[in-house]
Parts: sequence; C-alpha cells; structure tokens
Amino acid sequence: MRNVVFAIAILILAACSPNTPTPVNSGIEGQVFIGPMCPVVREGEECPDEPYQAALTVNSLTGERIVQVQTDEEGRFRIPLPPGEYILHPESPNRLPFAGDQTVTVVEGSFTQVTVNYDSGIR
Repeated sequence: MRNVVFAIAILILAACSPNTPTPVNSGIEGQVFIGPMCPVVREGEECPDEPYQAALTVNSLTGERIVQVQTDEEGRFRIPLPPGEYILHPESPNRLPFAGDQTVTVVEGSFTQVTVNYDSGIR
C-alpha cells in the first residue's frame, strides 16, 4: 500500500511540473506593417503599407516581461497566452521605425486579432 501511495504522489508531482506543457487555446495573433514606404505620395498613386518582420514583447500590466517573439517574413505572429490583459510592445531597432504599445485583452478559447503599424519615418 505504501508503494502505491508513493507512486500516486510521484504521478501528481510530475503532472504539476513546470516542464509539463499546458495547452493554451487563447492568445494574440495578427500582422505587422510598416509605412509609408514611398518618399512622395501623389494623388492617384497607391503606396500601401508593407508587411514588416519585427520583434514583439508581451508584458504584464505591471511591466513584467512574459515572452518575446519574432514575426515571420510577412509580419505574421501567433502568441499562445492564458486569458488576461497584456501590453504588446513592438521593439524598435532605433528611434525609427516606431510603433506604440497596445493593451490587449485575451479571452478564453480565442486568439485576439491585432494589427501593429510601424511608422517608417519616410515623409
């Protein structure tokens, strides 16, 4: 009986181990863009923002860093997170390009859609 109790205790501890991945069916996903990309925009000519590969940091509302991710070449990202409120902080290699922080609410069972827009500084 003692061995059975010991085995059950080990199984419970293993299940609570921080190394056990917890499936997360919620988080933040979206795409990053940069613009303007044309030095001069003329009426009738399009100058759409372009996808931008960037580093994004997710912080708690108290400023604690939770995770940092790199978008793909098309600027797409998907960050699994438990429900809660987060600050999405787009990293800037220098003063420009620049994108502001966004407060994002994640709800259970879905990924909150976010678009990040970097200002290229081109005018």
